[in-house]
Amino acid sequence: MLQAREIQQRFSHIQQTIQEAQQACKSGDAPDDLKNCIDKMQRESQQASQVMQSNDQQRMVECVDNLESMGDEAKRISRSASTMSPHLESAVTKVHAELSNLKHQLH
Repeated sequence: MLQAREIQQRFSHIQQTIQEAQQACKSGDAPDDLKNCIDKMQRESQQASQVMQSNDQQRMVECVDNLESMGDEAKRISRSASTMSPHLESAVTKVHAELSNLKHQLH
């Protein structure tokens, strides 16, 4: 199991990745459902940042699990979208990969 400090550092990086995806949504022709999904992830990650400071590992894991399932949804949406910029697709893939990787290290 990762130490709380390492989880916090990884989570901070994930928040940056989510912000990059959010920016890519705004600058491209992202489908509305993808924009909504990324915006929801952004809000959730902001709320989760308080949990990350708490050192409560059980709650940290729950937050990562919730965000990872949102990442799955974003990835599914991006795969089914007919038109999407390579930059946006890359950003969504990166968010999903980071969250998935952290989730697997926590379980």
